[in-house]
Amino acid sequence: MRLHEYQAKQVFADAGIPTPASQLAETVDEAVDAAEEIGYPVAIKAQVHVGGRGKAGGIKLVESKDEAEAAAEDILGMDLKGYHVSKVLVEEAVDFVNELYVGVTMDRGEGRPVAMVSTKGGVNIEEVAEEDPDAIAREHIDPAFGMHPFQARKVVYEAGVDREVANDVASVLTTLYQLWDDRDGADTEINPLMITSDDEVIAADAVMNIDGDALFRQPEIAEMGEEAAEGDELEQKADEYGFDYVRLDGNVGIIGNGAGLVMTTLDLVDYYGGEPANFLDVGGGAKADRIANALDMVFSDDNVDSVVFNIFGGITRGDEVANGINQALEQFDEIPKPVTVRLAGTNAEEGMEILNEDLVTVEHTLEDAVQRAVEYAKEVEA
Repeated sequence: MRLHEYQAKQVFADAGIPTPASQLAETVDEAVDAAEEIGYPVAIKAQVHVGGRGKAGGIKLVESKDEAEAAAEDILGMDLKGYHVSKVLVEEAVDFVNELYVGVTMDRGEGRPVAMVSTKGGVNIEEVAEEDPDAIAREHIDPAFGMHPFQARKVVYEAGVDREVANDVASVLTTLYQLWDDRDGADTEINPLMITSDDEVIAADAVMNIDGDALFRQPEIAEMGEEAAEGDELEQKADEYGFDYVRLDGNVGIIGNGAGLVMTTLDLVDYYGGEPANFLDVGGGAKADRIANALDMVFSDDNVDSVVFNIFGGITRGDEVANGINQALEQFDEIPKPVTVRLAGTNAEEGMEILNEDLVTVEHTLEDAVQRAVEYAKEVEA
């Protein structure tokens, strides 16, 4: 479960991490009033679950009432990468001299949480990891003992953080790990963690994703989750259908049965030069109606240009899946997005015979199916 920036900052601030003065607004008048109360300059930031908000026009720095009104009018109600913006965070602008990245996540390869620090903050950290992996310092943590103070200092110094602020950054990282642990976090990060000319450390952004299976013991966070899903029709639809769903920024829609199978498909989409649009796991034992609901969800995402269906039959029989795909697609006078299907396992051969190849492209291997879906998406982009 993903929190909005304003919600994550509330959690961070309650734990003692410094954050800028801010107010949430749902109307232009509320945004202007908030800006006047906080004092200019302020940033007006769309509250949606997407990256790259600034480049997409979802974050604007304003220095007057007229600019605040114009920015709020532009951002509220806009469609930002398929998300409708219904709320903005009006936030005190930070006069910074440096930007850092700090974060905590689970390193599944090591089987332990890892704390990360980089002096290349304010940019996409995934790109930094790919282009300059040495720019990110890492420290693995034994969850039985938690993060020791020396570990926080060690990873901060290895990242090359200035000595004047190193202890404060280490303190923020320690608190971030404690939140990750106490709140059953999947990811917690600050990007950027801004350094001011007075050597103050301020969290200018906040990300907090929670393990959905642990929400029963995080009632306060669970309440935030209900609010976080408001205005996001696809997230609401996923809850209604009972799907495990995460929306991403790409244009290749992915449907599978089983988290591992879906993750493998995501990795292959990336490997073959595409960009995944979502994680959608229909679960084991999926019947035809659930398959139809899954297609309805992915087709509803305006970012999706093609769909790849990856089903391995066990409890879920291939012929049932094929019937679900046919039933869903036959509802359309024209198929809204090209669909590629790969079936394997129980009754896969029967399922492939049932599939209407006038409506879908059938591939016998996962690699071929993913490559075809990526090709379809690129054709739409061109």
